[in-house]
Amino acid sequence: MYSDRGKRYKTLSASSVGTIKGYSTSFFVSEKGRWIFLWDADGKKYKALSKNMVGDVIGVAGNTFTSSNGIWIYTWTKDGKKINTSSAR
Repeated sequence: MYSDRGKRYKTLSASSVGTIKGYSTSFFVSEKGRWIFLWDADGKKYKALSKNMVGDVIGVAGNTFTSSNGIWIYTWTKDGKKINTSSAR
């Protein structure tokens, strides 16, 4: 992990984080197995969500992230609360 000035301040192992699906300045989202994890800007995991509930993470922007699950598109807060649902069709 790097600061805004480009200085490395923390290293996380790929085996603990999984695959990073997206990031913003305040948090990032990763996937490992059947779980979606939310991490703060300091690299601390603070929330785990079931992949069955979230689906596939599409992107991260600002303090939200979006996912698709079947015919649904969900918008989530960085705290893991669903704030919007719309049809993908």
